Amino acid sequence: MMQISVCVLFLILLAPVMLVFSVDPGFNDDVLGLIVFKAGLEDPKKKLSSWNEDDNSPCYWKGVKCDSASNRVTALVLDGFSLSGHVDRGLLRLQSLQILSLSRNNFTGSINPDLPRLGSLQVVDLSDNNLSGEIPEGFFQQCGSLRSVSFAKNNLTGKIPESLSSCSSLATVNISSNQLHGELPNGVWFLRGLQSLDLSNNFLEGEIPEGIQNLYDMRQLSLQRNRFTGRLPGDIGGCILLQSLDLSGNFLSGELPQSMQRLNSCTSISLQSNSFTGGVPDWIGELKNLEVLDLSANAFSGWIPKSLGNLDSLHRLNLSRNQLTGNLPDSMVNYTKILALDISQNHLTGPVPSWIFRMGVQSISLSGNGFRNGNYPAHKSTPASYHGLEILDLSSNAFSGEIPSGIGGLSSLQVLNISTNNISGSIPVGIGELKSLYIIDFSDNKLNGSIPPEIEGAVSLSELRLQKNFLGGRIPAQIDKCSSLTYLILSHNRLTGSIPVAIANLTNLQYVDLSWNDLSGSLPKELTNLSHLFSFNVSFNHLEGELPVGGFFNTISSASVSGNPLLCGSVVNHSCPSVHPKPIVLNPNSSGSNSSISSQRHRHKTILSISAFIAIGAAAFIVIGVVAITVLNIHVRSSMARMPAPFAFSGGEDYSGSPANDPNYGKLVTFSGDTDFSDGAHNLLNKESEIGRGGFGVVYRTFLRDGHPVAIKKLTFPGLIKSQGDFEKEVKRLGKITHPNLVALEGYYWTSSLQLLIYEYLSGGSLYKLLHDDNSKTAFSWPQRFKIILGMAKGLAHLHQMNTIHYNLKSTNVLIDCSGEPKVGDFGLVKLLPLLDHCVLSSKIQSALGYMAPEFACRTVKITEKCDVYGFGILVLEVVTGKTPVEYMEDDVVVLCDMVRGALEEGKVEQCVDRRLLGNFAAEEAIPVIKLGLICASQVPSNRPDMAEVVNILELIQCPSEGQEELE
Repeated sequence: MMQISVCVLFLILLAPVMLVFSVDPGFNDDVLGLIVFKAGLEDPKKKLSSWNEDDNSPCYWKGVKCDSASNRVTALVLDGFSLSGHVDRGLLRLQSLQILSLSRNNFTGSINPDLPRLGSLQVVDLSDNNLSGEIPEGFFQQCGSLRSVSFAKNNLTGKIPESLSSCSSLATVNISSNQLHGELPNGVWFLRGLQSLDLSNNFLEGEIPEGIQNLYDMRQLSLQRNRFTGRLPGDIGGCILLQSLDLSGNFLSGELPQSMQRLNSCTSISLQSNSFTGGVPDWIGELKNLEVLDLSANAFSGWIPKSLGNLDSLHRLNLSRNQLTGNLPDSMVNYTKILALDISQNHLTGPVPSWIFRMGVQSISLSGNGFRNGNYPAHKSTPASYHGLEILDLSSNAFSGEIPSGIGGLSSLQVLNISTNNISGSIPVGIGELKSLYIIDFSDNKLNGSIPPEIEGAVSLSELRLQKNFLGGRIPAQIDKCSSLTYLILSHNRLTGSIPVAIANLTNLQYVDLSWNDLSGSLPKELTNLSHLFSFNVSFNHLEGELPVGGFFNTISSASVSGNPLLCGSVVNHSCPSVHPKPIVLNPNSSGSNSSISSQRHRHKTILSISAFIAIGAAAFIVIGVVAITVLNIHVRSSMARMPAPFAFSGGEDYSGSPANDPNYGKLVTFSGDTDFSDGAHNLLNKESEIGRGGFGVVYRTFLRDGHPVAIKKLTFPGLIKSQGDFEKEVKRLGKITHPNLVALEGYYWTSSLQLLIYEYLSGGSLYKLLHDDNSKTAFSWPQRFKIILGMAKGLAHLHQMNTIHYNLKSTNVLIDCSGEPKVGDFGLVKLLPLLDHCVLSSKIQSALGYMAPEFACRTVKITEKCDVYGFGILVLEVVTGKTPVEYMEDDVVVLCDMVRGALEEGKVEQCVDRRLLGNFAAEEAIPVIKLGLICASQVPSNRPDMAEVVNILELIQCPSEGQEELE
């Protein structure tokens, strides 16, 4: 009886537990699955601290949602939790899971192909992580009820799985911003329930296949920034519910298919940066719901159709960078909702219509056309509709007249650019009323008068560009109220007076150019407080006295202060005169007697007469010296400004005279012994023979008598060469430097006003053109690129072995021969022009922006071969990535070296490899080469290897097992 009672009691106590398991048999699976998932994660911010394995229910854990009826986990949303690790199989225990969202974390590894086995799973979002590998075919073969998938912003490779077409339940697919390649599977168009497809920012190629009309439920199609070619599918108009179409940044061509006129639901069409041709079609005016239309950077031609004015819902219209002609149709007056209008860089002409500024638009860009005066804001009082205008760019047109006095009424204006026109008159004082203005560019016009002191009212001003005008008067001291100024560019004007001390209060200044004015006085010593200065140019003024000492001015380039003969200091190699106190002279014959006083007065009078004579003579000598220096300075300016004096070649006469007997002819020397040109002089320096322009001169092509083609470089700065003897000595030295990877110097021509260099001619073009020219059809393979990098390294190593520094290394100075071998050219020209460093080196550095080593900006650091190593490192990154050293985006500047270094630190360096390689590159070579480029581009010269070492490392990289360790 006792045993029965114990058993009954045991069953009574066990009953609640048994009841729990009978009601919720899978409850422990959810806890167990999530705990197993958590065990494989790093959780630096302790976001999952509420997940406790001792809990009976996970429904109150952070990021977990449950069904109220069954208490089973239905959603796991851990977006932005900073988690890392793998997407563990433990999640497969969550059999009721409908939403899995793990975006904006650091998950690594590959995509688990078994996730869709969760039969109730509808949403998978693994975007913005570090997932890698291919998308498994099995993932879409068992997709069940899956409706939305996003793998965007990862490191996925391979092709889009063919099995994707079997997921008939899919409504949203986003695999953008990965490294997918290959063609678009035809089966994608069979996903009839698909409403949104985003495959942008990948390496997809080939033509977009026909059949897209099957996606009659499609609302959004984003294929931008891939490598799609060919024409748009003719049946694209079958997607009648399409609201957003973005195909920008591809290689699509041909005319727009007429079926697109059926896209009446479309609110946004972006086709920019392709190769579409033909006219802007009339039928676009029938897409009445369009709010955004971007056809920029194509090859559209002809007139802008009047029907475009029917798009009265437009917010943004961009037709820039095409070949459009004619003028703007008056029908555009109907644009009552327009916010941004960009028709820049076309061939449009005629007056600007009055309505363009009365539309309440926020941004207007008409730059780079042939527009002339119309009714642009020229009223003393501006209409209310102008007040919302934020960006106004009228640059590079044919506008004349004066800046309207009512400009101050544009109260919201942030950017005002009217540069490169024929605008005259003075700068209106109303400019100071523009409190929001941060960029003023009035450069390259005919403005006169002075800079108004009222400019102090433009308190947000960051850039002030007034160069190349006829402005006079003083620089207003009130400019120091513009405390945000970073660019102050006032060069090539007629400004007078001294540089105001108030400029030293502009502590954010980075670039200052006051060169080629009539400024006088000394440089304020307070300028040394400008701690952010990168460039300060006051060359060719009338400044005098000692240069400031300290801060930026300890490293200022002599070119930045040249043309001021009365400046002194170590930078200009002119020591400042010592200042001695006047001597005290005691007269030993002085006494109290009258005769002594009379004698003293006579002696003092005599001494004064002699002193006055000496002083007058000294003053006259100084005046004569100043006049002579001024005349010399004017001569230097004029010699630099005008073209070289004509001689036999430029005069178009046949080269048949004798240089020895005719002073109009110079000395022509070719190291091969051939001293004449087959076509005579009339083909030598003609425009038709021009093949390029560089920082040091213009290049022409001609032939020697033996039919041998040569390239002739006409030096731009003939007045910077000391003597014929120095020139010939240096040219002959450079001519002896020969190497398969160096452009051979084959001769020269000399007169006192013109110097030519004769180089071997290479028909393959420059490395820059082959890498960046949009018209170039060449896409270098990885072996070709490696060959170019190794060849450049060998050429530079030989150059350094011959004790020669290149000084001006950049991709435009690397030429490719017919066998694909690189040849480095233009070496040693700085030494050839010994005065260059004092006059124009800073402008040469600007032409090689991004390649120049940091020490070029520091006069106290010796320029060595390590500067070339830095430039080589940037070239390596340029060849591997296909990007220029500095890229100017719409609202940002991307420095290649910094971008690659950041990618390396984030473990994403493979993403930097040129997309044109389509994944067909040897990672075991490319990654060490990138690392080598970054080492060469080190900010510290001593950290850079010698070029001979670089050659050895590159040769080892071709055998990864030997060379890899050296770069890790």
